[in-house]
Amino acid sequence: MAIPVVEPERYAEQLAAKRDYLESTFAAFKPPTLEVFESPPGYYRQRCEFRIWHAENDLFYAMFEVDPENPKNKRVIRLDQYAVASERINQLMPQLREACLKSDELRRKLFQVEFLTTLSGEALVTLIYHRPLGEEWEREARALEAELGIMIIGRSRKQRIVLTRDHVWERLEVDGHTLHYQQVENSFTQPNAHICQKMLSWAREVTAGQQEEGLQKDLVELYCGNGNFTIALANNFRRVLATEISRTSVASANVNLEANGVTNAQIGRMSAEEFSLALKGEKAGRRVAEMALEGYDFSTVLVDPPRAGLDEQSCEQLSEYAQIVYISCNPATLAENMAILTNTHRIERFALFDQFPFTDHCECGVLLKRR
Repeated sequence: MAIPVVEPERYAEQLAAKRDYLESTFAAFKPPTLEVFESPPGYYRQRCEFRIWHAENDLFYAMFEVDPENPKNKRVIRLDQYAVASERINQLMPQLREACLKSDELRRKLFQVEFLTTLSGEALVTLIYHRPLGEEWEREARALEAELGIMIIGRSRKQRIVLTRDHVWERLEVDGHTLHYQQVENSFTQPNAHICQKMLSWAREVTAGQQEEGLQKDLVELYCGNGNFTIALANNFRRVLATEISRTSVASANVNLEANGVTNAQIGRMSAEEFSLALKGEKAGRRVAEMALEGYDFSTVLVDPPRAGLDEQSCEQLSEYAQIVYISCNPATLAENMAILTNTHRIERFALFDQFPFTDHCECGVLLKRR
């Protein structure tokens, strides 16, 4: 992995390169003009994890750079600051390191540190050890919480000590609305909150009009995570049915629905593949019965799959909907899926969300409508 080098003066150049790449990759599908959403060039990641490297009386944050010609060769890169991480993380990095250097209890066999922060500066820090943690560790960690104004979780093998709570509360401003999200330690959340706000606004815009008189249609969402899109899009539809396989994410999504006063959405714990079978009447059981699928009239499906994209069967399932919103973190698998989906649908909107500046990563949004 190459560690991103942040050069703000080159941001426009790197963004143009991503735009050119996407326009070339998807030219065969004849999409409309690519919409490009910029990120702050630096300090954009709200969560990061670092290995802790011990060297005699010193310790420091580390990442590893892999030799592309020999993946077994990894070079240790020392990081005292990290320009892609949020300003809050950069503020905490030296403070936490100094505290660990002063305390044998906090530093001994400390293996990894994970930071989870919010736009408002809330911070949850997970300290991961290769040893059991006892009362003395907890006493010193609580003192450190108070000193730095953070929350701490201690982890080791078969051990997880939550000192205050295991989540932060992110507040996103989207189209004049403040959306509240519980983000739980060690579960997936969008790392670039600035871009997340723009993605949610775009998704709201492209699905607007579903509540006009005579339509009253519903949204089905696959891979909903903690309800990131569910909450932002709920008032564009009569009802929303969202599915997610992670038990932690489902619990968090339900908390977030309540926190935002969303009453027209339901979260089902089920994989996308299982849900496809349920829609076809090929899967039954308690969770399927609780969904009461017969009461929905789906006009739109939103899918935000892993990097592997969707298999052919899932694409065929999506093609049955009048409108598809596809959020992708991998243009290569997105292009493969578009080769199937454009047999029945045309691309109406196409967007680049620069989730990770100064990396090759491209986050895309595509709106497709049935031909």
